[in-house]
Amino acid sequence: MSSNATRSDEELIAAIADEKMDAVEEFYRRHEARVYRFALSKLGDSHTAADILNDVMLEVWRSAGKFQGRAKVTTWLLGIAHHKIIDHWRKVGGREFTEVDESLVDESETSSPEHVNAAASDGKLLKACMEKLKDEHREILHLIFYEELNFGEIAEIIQVPEGTVKSRAYHARMQMKQQLLRATQAA
Repeated sequence: MSSNATRSDEELIAAIADEKMDAVEEFYRRHEARVYRFALSKLGDSHTAADILNDVMLEVWRSAGKFQGRAKVTTWLLGIAHHKIIDHWRKVGGREFTEVDESLVDESETSSPEHVNAAASDGKLLKACMEKLKDEHREILHLIFYEELNFGEIAEIIQVPEGTVKSRAYHARMQMKQQLLRATQAA
């Protein structure tokens, strides 16, 4: 086995399954920001995201012995987070979102690609537009752009066919474009 400082995620999971507390601590430090960021992007509440992070890490500790290595550890980890978030929503009820009419055609000057790209560079505007998307579309964009996962990995996390992920990604991008166009027109 490698030294503690350079253990792979797979080695850490095996050590966690063997009840090695140093592995739990190292795994937590390595992945806490990613899981927290993922939960925060879906929930929009830092306290609930922190609770989800703790629930996820507790589940990792409980389930480490069941990890079979068929997926990357990060894919497995974000899958656990995804299910914890769904469980949270079931307990408190669903989230509201703004539906986007995808049939609208925008012919204004602000719909130019240059204008949309300039607007996208504004982080606050981008975040505000992301929050208006359906949960499933916001999640797909987060996993693609922030976690840099491929469609197959995303399909494993959210447990849908890869074709569904591709379709949601397409619609999410279209909705995001519409939200950015609306936001830049209002500015």
